[in-house]
Amino acid sequence: MTIFSSKWVWRGIAVALVVIVAGYFLRHGAKHAKYVTAQVTRGNIVRSVTATGTVNPVVTVQVGSYVSGPIVQLYVDFNSPVKAGQLMAKIDPRPFAAQVALTTAELANAQAQLQKDRANLAYQKLTYERDGELLKEKVVSHDQLDSQLSLFHQAEAQVALDEAAVQQQQASLQAARLNLNYTNIVSPVDGTVVSRNVDQGQTVAASYQTPTLFLVAKDLTKMQVDSNVSESDIGYVQQGQRATFKVDAFPDRDFDGTIGQVRQAPITVQNVVTYDVVVNVDNPEQLLKPGMTANVTLVTARRENVIRIPIDAIRFSPKKNQAEPVESAGPLLPSRSARVWMPGGRRGIKPVPVTIGLDDGTNVEMIKGPLRVGDVVITDEIRSVEPKPTTGMGGIPRGFR
Repeated sequence: MTIFSSKWVWRGIAVALVVIVAGYFLRHGAKHAKYVTAQVTRGNIVRSVTATGTVNPVVTVQVGSYVSGPIVQLYVDFNSPVKAGQLMAKIDPRPFAAQVALTTAELANAQAQLQKDRANLAYQKLTYERDGELLKEKVVSHDQLDSQLSLFHQAEAQVALDEAAVQQQQASLQAARLNLNYTNIVSPVDGTVVSRNVDQGQTVAASYQTPTLFLVAKDLTKMQVDSNVSESDIGYVQQGQRATFKVDAFPDRDFDGTIGQVRQAPITVQNVVTYDVVVNVDNPEQLLKPGMTANVTLVTARRENVIRIPIDAIRFSPKKNQAEPVESAGPLLPSRSARVWMPGGRRGIKPVPVTIGLDDGTNVEMIKGPLRVGDVVITDEIRSVEPKPTTGMGGIPRGFR
């Protein structure tokens, strides 16, 4: 019985020691906590929005054909520089030249008919006037005079018809000449041919829709990037902001531009809404080609030479038993207020209230607060596992048996 009671006594002592040690660590664990720190710095903070886009010419003109027919001659090719009015291609003009000749003959016939009927009108007028004089002398009757008046009015109407026919034939001749002129495909603007969709000998059909023969970029030294910005970021983007972008062809080079348009029309693809933000960029070396994919960074805000706090320090919050109470730091400042934690105080760290502004995802601007450049702030806690006491059989610490 004595041996049995002795074992229980030793076990009770061991349990009591474990409880005492655990309580000690719970009460004084904050003194052993370790933290990751960083310094407050001064510098620039740039907030940006990233997007992907496509390089396009500022103005692209489709050159088509108003008339149908086979292409008998091509005068330009891909990348050919062109001037406004320059001949680019020619459609077979022979059917249209024949139509001009036919319409010219029909116009001449209508004009001849008009001259003939005008002569008849003059004769009918003279006859009517003469019969009127003869009626006074009772040489002709009233019926004869009335009949002559009717012939005179008919001659007037015929002349009016002939004049309308002449105008109609003149319009037809003008249309035929226009169609003949349309067989010459000319460039409407100064620029560069970026696409050619026809070959010599190919027949162009313009019956229902104007076919596009060429695509002319007006000025390749001025380009634009059409970038797709998500609806969550579009609120930060404004016209006139600076933008930079990279293309795969020149991965080590940054191209600069300016936001020229923030278009209102939404672009919805698979329930994802984006907006077209147009970035204007100069291309004097013509390194940028139409259709290139661009990775765009839109600079939406910038602060220069400001005090910067690591953003992880804003996010850090210690355990309640490891720091000074927040009441000791006073109330939070207005606007975008936050607390950062610094080494010091009775429990090892203390809170500091600050007012923050712009952030770039790494640092945040301090608008108001007591922090200075070089101050150390806490960004995280080093979490370590306390070693467990070595126990022997039955859970009794070694040396207590």
